[in-house]
Amino acid sequence: MKNHNRRMRTPSDAQQKTGGAWRGLLTGMFLASLGIVFLTGCPGKKSEQPNMAPAAPVTVETVSRRSVPVQLHAIGNVEAYTTVGIKAQIGGTLSKVHFTEGQDIKKGDLLFTIDPRPYEASLKQSEAALARDRAQYENAKKDAGRYAGLVKKGYVSQEQYEQLRTNADALESVVQADLAQVENAKLQLAYCFIYAPVSGRAGSLLLHEGNLVKANADTPMVVINQIQPVNVTFTLPEKYLPEIRKYTNAGKLGVEAFPSVEDKSPAKGSLSFIENVVDASTGTIMMKASFPNHDRRLWPGQFVNVTITLAVQQDVTVVPAGTVQTGQQGQYVYVVKGDVAELRPVIAGTDYQGLTVVEKGLESGEQVVKDGQMRLKPGARVTIKEPQAVKSEEQKTKSEEQGAKNMGQNKQPEISAKDKAK
Repeated sequence: MKNHNRRMRTPSDAQQKTGGAWRGLLTGMFLASLGIVFLTGCPGKKSEQPNMAPAAPVTVETVSRRSVPVQLHAIGNVEAYTTVGIKAQIGGTLSKVHFTEGQDIKKGDLLFTIDPRPYEASLKQSEAALARDRAQYENAKKDAGRYAGLVKKGYVSQEQYEQLRTNADALESVVQADLAQVENAKLQLAYCFIYAPVSGRAGSLLLHEGNLVKANADTPMVVINQIQPVNVTFTLPEKYLPEIRKYTNAGKLGVEAFPSVEDKSPAKGSLSFIENVVDASTGTIMMKASFPNHDRRLWPGQFVNVTITLAVQQDVTVVPAGTVQTGQQGQYVYVVKGDVAELRPVIAGTDYQGLTVVEKGLESGEQVVKDGQMRLKPGARVTIKEPQAVKSEEQKTKSEEQGAKNMGQNKQPEISAKDKAK
């Protein structure tokens, strides 16, 4: 048998040197970390105290008390108090228009004249027939009267008398029919002259002189809208209905209409109508308010901001709007005590003209932070400044945060030469 000498593999000198270097590096790092822990844990060493955060600039307002109305707000639509479409009740040629488009019209003003000549002729014909039948009736009545005396004396028979009396009665009925015909002819002639049934403003003229007018046409000749007074229709959620009805029973509720957001002098009116059913599809109820509209600021079809005043809260605590903040635990404000901001939970109520009613949590005379809350936390130090200075600080902070965010988004990850080669 042949003896085969097997050679065992051993690490090369280079590999031994590399492994020794790594072991030395790890041992040095371990000893260095032990030294850091030892120095940190020494009882004789004290870490330096962190610097105290600088005071945050804020503006403050003093909590006050005043009377504040309880109001509801909605979007309303202006409607004419009365809308009348003028139509002809007879046919004929439109001979005269007595107004211009957009003109203010008073009740009883003459608007249109339809050619009256055919109806005047019809009236004369009816009057002539009435005169003829009335003469015949008068003669028959006299004959029946004479025969009534003769039949008593036996000069004429009862049958002859009855015949004359029946003839007189028949002619009397003919006369009554002729009178009705004359009245109808007069009425038809009166329809040739169309007068305004209400006061208002005329709209677009749809028929002009010379056009043939059809009786009771589908399209009106003109539409008159009464805009003094005027109605404003709006809707409110049904949850406010019980409260509205409660205050309505005590008297009329005042309503204000703002034609624009910038308008500071609203039109004033009162609630005049509450719909008798809640809209099941929207959960709202329709209401109307009536406005005198003497200055004609409200125009039919116009959209307005509506404010309805239910009551007035007397002597309530108020703070400027924006003072009350909302967090995870609910509503709160920062109350300034000396130079420290204290977080105070509150219960806020209604808003009115830049003020917020605070139902619970504040007392009159306390100072609350109006601007600068974004830099605050409970117990933070504050310094009171003018409103403009605080806004500048807030804008600067926002700019810095936005700049840092943009830099983070624009920074591209570095790619090593090895990754590029891959």
